[in-house]
Amino acid sequence: MRVLMIGDVVGKSGRDAVSTYLPQLRQNLDLDFVVVNGENAAHGFGITDKICASLYQQGADVITTGNHIWDQRPIMNYIDGDPKLLRPINFPEGTPGAGFGIFEARHGEKVLVINAMGRLYMDPLDDPFAAIEKVLSRVQLRIDVTAILVDFHAEASSEKQSVGHVLDGRASVVIGTHTHVPTADYRILPGGTAYQTDVGMTGDYDSVIGMQKNNASDRFTTKLPQARLEPADGEGTLCGLLVEIDGQSGLAKKTSPVRIGGCLTSNCPQF
Repeated sequence: MRVLMIGDVVGKSGRDAVSTYLPQLRQNLDLDFVVVNGENAAHGFGITDKICASLYQQGADVITTGNHIWDQRPIMNYIDGDPKLLRPINFPEGTPGAGFGIFEARHGEKVLVINAMGRLYMDPLDDPFAAIEKVLSRVQLRIDVTAILVDFHAEASSEKQSVGHVLDGRASVVIGTHTHVPTADYRILPGGTAYQTDVGMTGDYDSVIGMQKNNASDRFTTKLPQARLEPADGEGTLCGLLVEIDGQSGLAKKTSPVRIGGCLTSNCPQF
């Protein structure tokens, strides 16, 4: 079973990269399931129902999010009607939407996707470790589902790595999102879980984490009030993590980063 997890889509540049590359990646890499983090897809801030529909049409099976999930206010009335759009599971009880779901892959395999958010240097949400454990106490790899995929949206690499090690051997894949810069530590952990601290963003890398360079840099160099950040609009790079999962064990057999388009060095594995 082949899974691709794509990092934060930022603005039109990121959306264009998805529409340009994801359909061919589904075919060329023989993908069974695709998760896309879409929390920055609407001009860098949040997501809309129309963008969700477009991402599904282009090949996303599930959309994960993070701290910008509510930036486009209409999404609060939409999310309960779209089980494939997830928000972090550790928002307080009563928050609209769901933080996990069980979905069908291409050949009918059951896939559990969990979206959680860190607390270090982030909003003080509920404990993400406890929230994930609550789900895993009810849904277990190999027994209830063929694969378990976790998108942990967090600032601190230490918190992301801790989630990876805590879930090693119990999840198929754990990726980090949010910092918009791909890390080089993609690997299979000792227990068999594919892991990367941050898969990077899908957007224009001739930028400051997806935003136009001058306005973002002025915030640091002048310390004066600045105009609202605007997404960079150059050619985007699609970034993600490709994982081949053993159908019997539910653990990772192979993993590799995917980078295609834009100004980053391309890497499109064939396995």
